[in-house]
Amino acid sequence: MQRPDWAPETIDIERPSVARMYDYYLGGSHNFAADRAAAQAMVAAVPEAPLMAQANRAFLRRAVHYLTGMGVRQFLDIGSGIPTVGNVHEIAQHDAADSRVVYVDVDPVAVAHSREILAGDDRAVVVQEDLRNPERILAHPEVRGLLDFDQPVAVMVVAVLHFVSDEDDPARILRTLRDALAPGSHLVLSQASDDGRSEEERAEAERVYRRTDNPLWVRSRAELTAFFDGFTLVEPGVVWVPQWRPESPDSAEDAERAVFMGGVGRLGG
Repeated sequence: MQRPDWAPETIDIERPSVARMYDYYLGGSHNFAADRAAAQAMVAAVPEAPLMAQANRAFLRRAVHYLTGMGVRQFLDIGSGIPTVGNVHEIAQHDAADSRVVYVDVDPVAVAHSREILAGDDRAVVVQEDLRNPERILAHPEVRGLLDFDQPVAVMVVAVLHFVSDEDDPARILRTLRDALAPGSHLVLSQASDDGRSEEERAEAERVYRRTDNPLWVRSRAELTAFFDGFTLVEPGVVWVPQWRPESPDSAEDAERAVFMGGVGRLGG
């Protein structure tokens, strides 16, 4: 296919990208035929896939509103993906104009488009880096230039940790991030969970994502809860994402169809 103007020459448009698949689920336009084919295969295996993406975006929005209400004005969004309506800086700066946001993603398309969208906003930047390298994220000059780690920071790890293998030790990654934070900071976390899923559904979802650069690692509620080590969970704890402080009771019905569980934790003090 012809490479569009917005696609960097360095990316392989024939290999599916999880960031561009997520963009497709959300109704975005920054995806290629290979991404759409992989996303459609995922929908065939797990029909709730678009709902999963939409429920996660809604969870992120509610979490940011909660955090700005708690006085948080700094956000580190790791695995931020391709910008779509309802990004962290849009929500946070709408609630509090002085909010500062650093986006981090490994996908060059996501980073390129983030830079376009953030042009002219001196309170938001994007960094190309991998969640699996938390020390490099924390030491990055653009991260340190915008965020003051002596003050509370909200670390957002939303819909990305299921692409981190057990061998890459996600608990260590989160500990490294936690240890850099001041009291009053928060962790916002969500990922795909296999609670209530059949072995056949899990295997098919994992098979689809093996076609991408990011194989899938689904985890249980207990495993996700353990990732909040050192944080105090905000009520209602780790739940299906539509159940986390829903805007209405109806929006939390059949919450397990969203496949993702998530929660918010506060660092004591």
